[in-house]
Order: sequence, then C-alpha cells, then structure tokens
Amino acid sequence: MADIARLTEVIEPEAKALGFELVRVKMTGSGEERALQIMAEDPATGQLLVEQCMHLSRRVSDQIDAIEEGGEVLVEGAYNLEVSSPGIDRPLTRRKDFADWAGHEAKIALSEKVHGHRKLRGELVGIEGDTVTIADKQAGEVAIPFNTIHSAQLVFTDKLMAATQPLDMTGVEDVEETDEEEAQ
Repeated sequence: MADIARLTEVIEPEAKALGFELVRVKMTGSGEERALQIMAEDPATGQLLVEQCMHLSRRVSDQIDAIEEGGEVLVEGAYNLEVSSPGIDRPLTRRKDFADWAGHEAKIALSEKVHGHRKLRGELVGIEGDTVTIADKQAGEVAIPFNTIHSAQLVFTDKLMAATQPLDMTGVEDVEETDEEEAQ
C-alpha cells in the first residue's frame, strides 16, 4: 500500500507551486485497478479547470518519477493518476473546510462512536479548535473531535448550489472519449 502522508509531502509543494491548495490525496482500488486520486482547488474559484488539472498531473507525475528514479518507491506497482477539482458536494478534509462551509448540510462518518453515533448528517455548525460541531437531524447538536472523522462531505442542496460559483467548463470540449467510454 502507498504511504499517503509521504505522497502528500511530495504532491503538496507541486500544487502550491501552481497556486493551488491540496484538498485530498487518496489511493483507491486494488490490483491493476488502483488509482492515486489527487483533489485540489484554485483558492480564487474553489475549483480546477481541465487545463489546471493537466498541469498539476504532469508536475506530480514528473516529481514521482524523479523520486522513484532516485530509488524511493512511492507507489508499488501500476496505478492510474487522477487529478480533479473537489466539485460542489466536495469532501471536507481540512479544518478550514469545516469553517468555510458552516451553515451547509454535511454528512460525517466517524472512525469510532462519539456520543453513541458513527454517522451524522445535518447542518454543519463549524469548527472551534479541534472540535467540529454538526446539528444532526436526529441527535441534535453534536460536538466531535476532528481526529475521529473518517470522512465528511457536503450534501448537494439548493442552498449549496446557490452558494457555489458556477463551474467553469473551459477545456471540457477538448477532452476526447475513448472507445471504452463510447461503448457505455
């Protein structure tokens, strides 16, 4: 398995050099179907254009290749590199995400039970220090330690749609479909 912390150390400076903020680094799949997923955003827009994704992908790929040519294996075996924008119903991975998106509906999965709950869904109240607060639809207001959050994501709502800048689709028309995509 890949060391996500080490990969983040390699990827984050490449994103910053392009003026982007890293949202998430994640390894998914197994065997020959593995993917290294990198999610980043331009702080000015909260998204990445297709061209920006391509630039970041090339920089990260070149940096990983250079490190591995030096003898350090960052990812064992074959994998696909996927670079994307976080999207509207984005994952909440950084402390600032919980502050920035307070007032919007979110769903949170915990790595362990907190106040008898493993999953919460409701309006995100915010974060203070290392404590995230959510107004769960059933349990009421629940304060949870940031380090117990396994995953968190915004829920697509009309309010979120209204608060989100329109997605810029520049470059999408230049993406070519492969035979595999056309067959679906």
